[in-house]
Amino acid sequence: MSGNWIAVTDQLPEDDQRVLAFIPGNRVFLPSSNLASEIREVIVLRFCLNHFADQAEKIEKHGSHFWAGEGNSNHFFRDVTHWMPIPKEPSLL
Repeated sequence: MSGNWIAVTDQLPEDDQRVLAFIPGNRVFLPSSNLASEIREVIVLRFCLNHFADQAEKIEKHGSHFWAGEGNSNHFFRDVTHWMPIPKEPSLL
């Protein structure tokens, strides 16, 4: 992987930071009645530091951190391998 991707094993985002997250093989079901889907490995997620801090069973099973998605795209911490800050908007001048 190239660019400014950061491995979650090297560094984590700030708590509550929205980022581009890389999830290998992430399958997203498309809004239809025939269960059509596609692979979307890069999505926007919000990092939740120590989300399960008071839930020992969930920490043991999923880890203490969590990725909150937009809509139905929440992910457990282990799902995301890399992340990067959302780029700045383009200058329109």
